[in-house]
Amino acid sequence: MRNRTAITTFILLGLTDDPQFQILIFIFLLITYMLSILGNLTIIIVTFVDAHLKTAMYYFLQNFSFLEISFTSATIPRYLYSIATGDRTITYNACACQLFFGYLFGVVEFFLLATMSYDRYIAICKPLHYTTIMNNRVCKRLNSGCWIITLLIIFPPLCLGLGVEFCKSNIIDHFACDAKPILKISCSDTELLDKLVLLFSTFILLVTLSFVIWSYGSIIKTILRFPSAQQKKKAFSTCSSHMIVVSITYGSCIFVYIKPSAKEDMTPNKAVSVLTTSISPMLNPFIYTLRNKQVKQAMNDLVKKLLGSGN
Repeated sequence: MRNRTAITTFILLGLTDDPQFQILIFIFLLITYMLSILGNLTIIIVTFVDAHLKTAMYYFLQNFSFLEISFTSATIPRYLYSIATGDRTITYNACACQLFFGYLFGVVEFFLLATMSYDRYIAICKPLHYTTIMNNRVCKRLNSGCWIITLLIIFPPLCLGLGVEFCKSNIIDHFACDAKPILKISCSDTELLDKLVLLFSTFILLVTLSFVIWSYGSIIKTILRFPSAQQKKKAFSTCSSHMIVVSITYGSCIFVYIKPSAKEDMTPNKAVSVLTTSISPMLNPFIYTLRNKQVKQAMNDLVKKLLGSGN
């Protein structure tokens, strides 16, 4: 890109050209975005103020909610602005920032999900040592490690991407700046970068997913040895929310990124991207709170305190 790039402004095609359908999409995305912010912000506040939610599990859940807010905010507000104003243009710098932060928050989520799986493994397989192993210092180091590893992984392909030229087309077949549709319109030889994106995406998904599978394999073995059916039910309930989120996140991202080439039809990818950037961040707070008695109790206590202070 830079000075030798002939094109400095891109046009994002979005999801549709139909004006009526655009209105429906705008309303849908606005509602899901507001619910995402409200739901995840509620989890952050509740886990921060409630003394009973100071364990490692809720520390990671708090950080995951922050990532969900950041991830959806990296793309959805810009697209809502585009639909509302009809302005589909985006500058190179804005596109590069959107690409960077989208991948940053997205990849950190994968490592954090793996970390949360490890937390559940310790809680169920080594309950007597849980508070010792998952102390505050360890939790902060694990969380910091997720960010550091992500930065080390995403910088090489992003730096290579700065050398990509766009001299023919500036039309991105997507509603946000993403690697595959951007590489699709490049006039440079993107074979190396295409392979690098595939390699790193595969590495991230396989490493974190393998760790998740190992953690839950060990958890299931331990749970099956519990003598009481009530104990088994309680143990499974503490993991079920996380397993649902893992399934949605990994399933959608495998569909989008684990493919051999960027030179392909973007329509299915755009539909799945709506799931990952809009619907998933909205569902995750509900998935965690509806299946977690402690969080629901903490929310009720917080509401009572707010209502009491208002009176």
